[in-house]
Amino acid sequence: MGQKVFRIVALIVGFVLGYQVFDAGFSALSTVTTFNLTEAGLNAASISVSVLGGSLFGIIFYIITPAIINQVVQFTSWAEGKLKLIPTQDIVLGTIGLVIGLSIAALLSIAIYRIPWVGVYLSLAVTLILAYLGINIATNRRDELSFINSLFSLQGKGERITSGKSIKVLDTSVIIDGRIADICKTGFLEGVLMIPGFVLEELRHIADSSDVLKRNRGRRGLDILNKIQKELDIPVQITEQDYEDMEVDSKLVKLAKQLKGKVITNDYNLNKVCELQGVPVLNINELANSLKPVVLPGEEMTVQIIKDGKELGQGIGYLDDGTMIVVDGGKKHMMQHVEVVVTSVLQTAAGRMIFARPKAYLANYFNEVK
Repeated sequence: MGQKVFRIVALIVGFVLGYQVFDAGFSALSTVTTFNLTEAGLNAASISVSVLGGSLFGIIFYIITPAIINQVVQFTSWAEGKLKLIPTQDIVLGTIGLVIGLSIAALLSIAIYRIPWVGVYLSLAVTLILAYLGINIATNRRDELSFINSLFSLQGKGERITSGKSIKVLDTSVIIDGRIADICKTGFLEGVLMIPGFVLEELRHIADSSDVLKRNRGRRGLDILNKIQKELDIPVQITEQDYEDMEVDSKLVKLAKQLKGKVITNDYNLNKVCELQGVPVLNINELANSLKPVVLPGEEMTVQIIKDGKELGQGIGYLDDGTMIVVDGGKKHMMQHVEVVVTSVLQTAAGRMIFARPKAYLANYFNEVK
């Protein structure tokens, strides 16, 4: 409906513009050319030509209006996406600096404008330079403008303005994982949680999947986001900034670079990509591993062997926190609780593995040595 209204308005504007252009053109032509027409005939010809020209312009405006509207919509979307990446505090400071710069330029231009020949151009150059300096100085001195900082400190939940270093960009895997909500609840995370629009789109596709497991994971991720936004005291922002012809992981890295923030993930590959490109990354798995109790070689524990290992005779068990234990010679104790002795511990970014042997096996070995 809105597009039709714009096209009708464009048709009328085009007709009026074309009518005036052709009328002026015909009048100018009639002054230099002698037509064998009476005054009434000349007026009729002028009206006919003007109506024809107005109709032509109106049709052209009517046809090109949709393309112009699409270009305007794309530009406004692009501008809105760019503005969302700029903190509101910087926008306010930049506007204040621009007004001050233009005010000073207007005072100086009164004198500069009187200079012969070059006064107009110098006035324009001074105006542009002072406008730029006003914006640049105001945004770079944000820390010294205490009254602006105090103004933004009075904003409520979800409206607090933070620096780029306090922005945490969430990826799809960490949202689906769910532990991010518990971490936020403890208060260890500060700043703004940034949710990219393309991550939400990926979550929506997962939630609409025909596979039951994927669908449940996607819905769980959306529930986690709702919980963080509504129940927890941490600001959450959604950005529509997107990049064409790029994978989601590449988009996350590029967005984090632009925001000068950090990526929160539990994806091992994304973790490595961020490290290679110099983007700070917070890995939930690394945090969980660092909080697990330290296990030293020689310690004893009880574990249930639940499946075969990769090597001959190995058995696999798990601690209560999910740590995998590889037991040499544990295959013959399948589905049994066995006392084992830790022989070594392997710590990686992907997780922690404990290698052990049955206590009875080691006892027999030392008896044979004796």
